[in-house]
Amino acid sequence: MNYSEIMVRYGELSTKGKNRKTFISQLANNVKSVLREFEDVTINAQRDRLHVNLNGADSDAVMKNLDRVFGIETYSPVMRLDKDSEISDIQLMSKQMIEDEISESTTFKITTKRQNKDFNLSTYELNDQIGSYLLDNFENLKVDLKHPDINLRIEVRMSGIYLSSKTIQGALGLPVGTGGRATMMLSGGIDSPVAAYMAMKRGVKLDMVHFYSPPYTSEQALAKAKDLASKLAGFGSSINFIQVPFTKIQEEVKEKVPEGYLMTIQRRFMLKITAELTKKRNATGVFTGESLGQVASQTMESMMAINDVTSLPVLRPLLSLDKTEIISIARKIDTYDLSIMPFEDCCTIFTPPSPKTKPDLEKTRHFEKNVDVDSMVKEAVDNIKVTKIKAGESYLNSQEDVFSELL
Repeated sequence: MNYSEIMVRYGELSTKGKNRKTFISQLANNVKSVLREFEDVTINAQRDRLHVNLNGADSDAVMKNLDRVFGIETYSPVMRLDKDSEISDIQLMSKQMIEDEISESTTFKITTKRQNKDFNLSTYELNDQIGSYLLDNFENLKVDLKHPDINLRIEVRMSGIYLSSKTIQGALGLPVGTGGRATMMLSGGIDSPVAAYMAMKRGVKLDMVHFYSPPYTSEQALAKAKDLASKLAGFGSSINFIQVPFTKIQEEVKEKVPEGYLMTIQRRFMLKITAELTKKRNATGVFTGESLGQVASQTMESMMAINDVTSLPVLRPLLSLDKTEIISIARKIDTYDLSIMPFEDCCTIFTPPSPKTKPDLEKTRHFEKNVDVDSMVKEAVDNIKVTKIKAGESYLNSQEDVFSELL
């Protein structure tokens, strides 16, 4: 069926009282962002519904993009009739919608909501006349008010009459951009994209901070991280991808810091740089993909030693999840296959065979004095590169010719 629009129903944001208008406006902007490839589609955000007017666009393709936008509770492909339509028009459209879904034996019910009280039929009369008409036209159609195969929804609103027979679960959460701004320490692994997804689901607008160390890390590794950011952009907003040169710091730390403390002090550098970038970009927190006890740098003692470099909130959405749970989410959000591509990132190079799992804070501070922290942090921050990444962009594919020459 060539639907006229997608009707979006708000989730948690509908409870936001005086801030409701701001939340709805942000959701509308996010929907526009993820649907930018559909040039004819228009968005009309109202207080209780958001209407995606298709204007001939493929409804299935549009819904595939909508499926990932946070702030949507449910949505339905609908046919819109003029608010002054006759009952015969509604009956005919109802018949067309049922024809698309009916099988040998199908049960149905009609759920009518009448916002426009000036409409000449009551809710009961609409249900009766539409239901009787459908039963007269389909011999194998039966009424089931509790567990129907098809729930035909009719909404008589001030702006028109809307008919739908499908209600699809949305991504829930809050629109990205309504929960403040933060930075995300994005590696090329499985965990950090999942942590970013969970932060974005609570409405947080994230800038992705990615450390790269050429020649130890490759252009493929950098492109993979950008592709992960592109996947995450599909949940509601474009993303600023900040690549931070880290080679000099890693080489200096490896040369001047005892082996057991290499990882701790490298992570302190990463967090300190990210904190500086967070403040410069007027954001208020740092997210990481750490899960308690998963690796040596993610023990309570390691976290304390690393957090020591900043007073900003360091937020860890995956803290209590095990790897199986994290992988399950990564598969659901379609980042897993990218994450397991075998390109080294800077977190895996110069890894000592026996890193300290319980680093002493005073010793950490002492060993860190072997390197010029302030000047190297400043140099790294001064040489960042920022790329605005949108949903659907592919950096690995765009560099296939370059990569093939390296094989």
